[in-house]
Amino acid sequence: MKWKDALPAWLGMEETPPGLPLTEIAGDRRVLIENHLGITEYGPEKIQVRVRFGVICVQGCGLRLALMAKDRLVIFGEIQDVHFFRGCRP
Repeated sequence: MKWKDALPAWLGMEETPPGLPLTEIAGDRRVLIENHLGITEYGPEKIQVRVRFGVICVQGCGLRLALMAKDRLVIFGEIQDVHFFRGCRP
């Protein structure tokens, strides 16, 4: 078995449980959020996204939505900070 195949089991999780948000950050230019519940704040320096247990807040410069679908969205721009606020708004 290759180490890449064993990695999910080693981490204790093979897939994201249904309904939980999956956040993927690619460098400092892109954030993908799956299983979102909508946008609560939108601007070039801050985008807040509702998720099942709270809010994901992305801050930076020149932020914009590149894709928004029912189950996922992609934010592009100069990403400076990503926070997860559980059960409350920042």
